[in-house]
Amino acid sequence: MSNEPNSTTAATLPDSKSAVVSKDTRRRVIAASFIGNFVEWFDYAVYGYLAASIAAVFFPESNPQTGLLLTFALFAISFLVRPLGGFVWGHIGDRVGRRNALSLSILIMSAATFCIALIPGYNTIGVWAPILLLIVRVAQGFSASGEYAGASAFLVEYAPVNRRGVYAAVVPASTAAGLLLGSLIAGLLTTVLSSEAMQSWGWRLPFLLAAPMGLIGRYIRTRLEDTPVFRELAVEGEAVKAPVSSLFRNHWRQLLRAVGAVLLNAVGFYVILSYMPTYLSSELGLGATESFLATTIALTTYIGFIFLTGMLSDRFGRKKVLITASVTFILLTVPAFALLGTGSFLVIVLVQILLGAMLTLNDGTLPSFLAEMFPTRVRYSGFAVSFNLSNALFGGTAPFMATLLIAATANDLAPAWYLVAAAVISLIAVVLSRETSKEPLSHA
Repeated sequence: MSNEPNSTTAATLPDSKSAVVSKDTRRRVIAASFIGNFVEWFDYAVYGYLAASIAAVFFPESNPQTGLLLTFALFAISFLVRPLGGFVWGHIGDRVGRRNALSLSILIMSAATFCIALIPGYNTIGVWAPILLLIVRVAQGFSASGEYAGASAFLVEYAPVNRRGVYAAVVPASTAAGLLLGSLIAGLLTTVLSSEAMQSWGWRLPFLLAAPMGLIGRYIRTRLEDTPVFRELAVEGEAVKAPVSSLFRNHWRQLLRAVGAVLLNAVGFYVILSYMPTYLSSELGLGATESFLATTIALTTYIGFIFLTGMLSDRFGRKKVLITASVTFILLTVPAFALLGTGSFLVIVLVQILLGAMLTLNDGTLPSFLAEMFPTRVRYSGFAVSFNLSNALFGGTAPFMATLLIAATANDLAPAWYLVAAAVISLIAVVLSRETSKEPLSHA
C-alpha cells in the first residue's frame, strides 16, 4: 500500500492536517466497505425473500399468515439488540479504530449467517428450532449494528471534502447489491425447485455462501490502515475514553435529530426493498416468480440512482435532498401503493422503480449526512447509536407492522400510510438540522 507524498496518484485529504491518500488506497477502502455491507444485507434479503419457506420449516403448525407473522417477529426481535450493538461497536470504533471494529463485525455476521443453514427444522428438534434461529438472528443483529455506521464513517473520513456524498453512497449501493443477489438467488430457487424441495433443503443454500464472502471481506479490511483523521487523534492522544458517554453528554441534540432523520430510511428500506416481494405475493396475489422479478428490476435501478443522489447531495447539500425525499414520500406513497393493486405487472414494476428512486433520495444522502453531523471523536458512536436505535424501533419491525396493519385494518394500503408517517417525522428532524456538506469534518 502506497501512502508516499510524492506518489503521482496521491491527493491530499482536506479534512486531515497532513495525510496523503493514494487513489489505490481509496479504491481498496471502497472495496472493503462495499463487501462487508454486501454480505450483511445479502443475508437480510434472503431471510425476507424466503420468509414463506422459513415459516413453513420453523412454524409448520401455524396457518400461513400466522407463520409469516412469527417469522417476521423473529426478524424484528433480532433488531432489538442493535442499539446495544451500536453502543459496543461505537465504543470500539471510536476508541480502538474503525478498521478493527469492521474486521470483527464481518466475522461474526458471516459465522452467524452460515449457522442458519445448519439449524434443523421444527419437525426434527421441535421448539428448539425457532429458539436456535432466534439466537443466531440476535448474533446477526449485534454484528450488523456496527457495519453500516462503520463503513459510512470509514468512507467519509477517507473521501475528499467535495465528494463525501458520493463516496458514502457506496454503503447503500452495497446494501442494494446484497439485496439484489439475494433476490436473484431466491427467485432462481423458487423457479427451479418444487415447494417440497425448497422447504426441505433449498432455502438453506443461500446462507452457505456467507462464509466465503465474509472471509474475503475480512482479508481486504485487514490490509488497510485506519482513516487518517482517526490516526491523527490517536497520535495526538485526543481520542475520547468513553465516546458513548461523551455523545449523550455533549451531542444529545444531534443524536435526537439523527434518530428522527433515520426513520424514513428505516421504514422505507424494509418495506420497499425487503418486505415488498412478500407483500406482492401474499397480500396482492402476484406470483412468487413475478414478485421476485419486479423487485430485482427495481433494485437494479436503485443502485444506479443511489450514486446520482450522492452526487446531488455533494452539489446541492444534504438537507435539500433529504427534504425532497420526505416531501415526495408524503405526496406519492399512497397513490403508488394503490397502483400496485391494479395487478398489471408492468405497472407494478414501474411503481417499484418509482418508490426505489424516491428512497434513494434519502438513502444516498443519509450516510454522509449522519457522518458529518458528529465530530470525529464520537462519529462512529453517534452514527451507530442513532442509526441502530431508529432501525430497532421502526426498521426491523416494519415487515411485522405492515403485515399486522393489513390484518387489523383489512386495508392493503396500510403499509403506505405507515411510510407517510415516517416521512413526516424525518422531514421535521432534517429541517431542524444544519447543513454540513461544504464544511470540513469536525474533530472536537
